[in-house]
Amino acid sequence: MIRQSSTDSPFDQIVERRGTGCVKWDETPTFHMREEYTTGEVIPLWIADMDFAVAPPIQEAIRRRAEHPVYGYTHVGDTYYEAVVNWFRQRHGWTIDRQSILYTTGVVPAMSVTVKALTMPGERVLILSPDYNCFFSSIRNNGCQVAESSLLRSPSNVFEVDWADFERQCADGKTTMFLLCNPHNPTGRVWTRQELQRMADICHRHRVAIVSDEIHCELVMPGSTFVPMATVAPDAIVLNSPSKSFNIAGLMMANIFCNDQETRRRIDRAININEVCDVNPFAPVAFTAAYNEGAKWIDALNKYLWENYTCLRTFIDREMPELSVMPLEGTYLVWVDITATGLTSQQYTDHVLSKAGVWINPGTMYGEHSGEGYVRINIACPRKQLMEALQRMAEQAHPISASYPFGPQPR
Repeated sequence: MIRQSSTDSPFDQIVERRGTGCVKWDETPTFHMREEYTTGEVIPLWIADMDFAVAPPIQEAIRRRAEHPVYGYTHVGDTYYEAVVNWFRQRHGWTIDRQSILYTTGVVPAMSVTVKALTMPGERVLILSPDYNCFFSSIRNNGCQVAESSLLRSPSNVFEVDWADFERQCADGKTTMFLLCNPHNPTGRVWTRQELQRMADICHRHRVAIVSDEIHCELVMPGSTFVPMATVAPDAIVLNSPSKSFNIAGLMMANIFCNDQETRRRIDRAININEVCDVNPFAPVAFTAAYNEGAKWIDALNKYLWENYTCLRTFIDREMPELSVMPLEGTYLVWVDITATGLTSQQYTDHVLSKAGVWINPGTMYGEHSGEGYVRINIACPRKQLMEALQRMAEQAHPISASYPFGPQPR
């Protein structure tokens, strides 16, 4: 299942995921690639899922639990909560009250139950667009309206909040919640303490509840520092899980941190109404192992991801200069401007898939208007795999004007 690499990095190992019920690899379209390419099939760089083997302490914890022959209803014990509290205190300087923690089956369910608990149908939930696509569906599925404050792109290609628009949106009497993505998917921003403080001040001024999705908080690149929103605004509700950072999303568990007792009671009620109150027997032991023994693995992962990003940026600048790679401060999701190709985001991703067998996401998944002209590329894979995908794109899908059936599109 794992093909050993000649390098010293475990992240260079190729883990065969086809045929394992893997969304990323087993749902890819059928594609026949040139024989000289090593995989001969689609290379998926789309869904936010890493192709790295899980950290050994997590594998061992699951193995030990699996040896017990009963997998019944699961009690989440003190060792789990202690691991969570200790991790955030030691790594992020955030002291969490054990009583403030609720668990559920994932960050998206956590988001949905929080929206359900704290809003009324017809109210507006504010987001910074482009934004994670499940923000849109979660808000709308709970009968609320999506209020988008579009991020502004600076001359240095850093995405920033349009503060005047942000305050205007918060001042609307129908806006009752601000849903933040920190670090931000898909632009790769890691919000500074100053930015978070300004968001919180505006929300408090207009009595807008703050909910922060911080699932990518451990994936931070050199020069950036993750700041938990709750260290700036203690009344903020934080949604988190080690699932994304440690590549264990399939274990289905997440935490909701909420300091206010009455708000927490309402969210807990929504968890039970939506029947997302139970977790499987493997998640708590795996998450405990991640938090207790995973620090060195995460540090090594972030170093490898940064090297992948540097390789991608260098390659694109040299071989596909019509594309413009945005700075990456956090996550393993790279935001790329493709407007110079003359194609829409969907046309470009269709073109790359059909010509090069590389599957990436159109920016319009993250905002119909704010995401147009961009694509998102997942770089959380062995470097050999990433570079083959980029080489395919350069050789087979560029230049666009010579190969796209409809020709360049006016913009």
